[in-house]
Amino acid sequence: MTATPIVALDFPNAARAFQLVDTLEDSCRFYKVGSELFTAEGPVIVGRLREHGCEVFLDLKLHDIPNTVAAAVRSIAAIGATLTTVHATGGRAMLRAAGSAANEAGGCRVLAVTILTSLNPDAAADAWGLPALDIREQVLRLAAIARDEGVHGVVCSGAEARAVRETHGSDFAVLVPGVRLPGDVAADQARVVTPEAAVQAGADYIVLGRSVTAAKDPRKAMEEVRRLVLSATAA
Repeated sequence: MTATPIVALDFPNAARAFQLVDTLEDSCRFYKVGSELFTAEGPVIVGRLREHGCEVFLDLKLHDIPNTVAAAVRSIAAIGATLTTVHATGGRAMLRAAGSAANEAGGCRVLAVTILTSLNPDAAADAWGLPALDIREQVLRLAAIARDEGVHGVVCSGAEARAVRETHGSDFAVLVPGVRLPGDVAADQARVVTPEAAVQAGADYIVLGRSVTAAKDPRKAMEEVRRLVLSATAA
């Protein structure tokens, strides 16, 4: 099974987002809607993408009390998102409520965000209030909690994806953000990988942003992503 590429619609409005969707056409049929676009356009943006025949990863990184998160997950499922996210650090009760709500609603899978790919070890240790932090160890710990509580998978960098896959098997989804084409700058991401590396590490989904959205020819860039994914899958 190959990894599914997802393009991040990190734009301030629907007009900009659909300009890219129309450019990519059938080279991409799965898009990420994050806080910026969802705050600007609301749930209607998910419906419009679905009308275009696209699947939606609604990346809101929910982190709240269990009842609130469960209600939000039910609403997210109702508007047609295929994937959504909660923070793994929200605790067992919150993760359990999110997973249960998604299962009851049907049609939407919940992924737990472990450690953001924008954080390097020093920044992560500072956030946790520790003198040092082993990111791989913490990702595996959070993934185990998420799996125990019925969450469908995790979001982690490509550096940890293989360890998560080897630990939890093929029925626990792994989404890798911060994916860059060879030669692209990392920008505000600290832990990045290429599409091939993410696939070889066992990712089910890979998320690309500026490698496609800021490319001179976004469709050509997307076709290169798909080529690299297929090549890595066949290797």
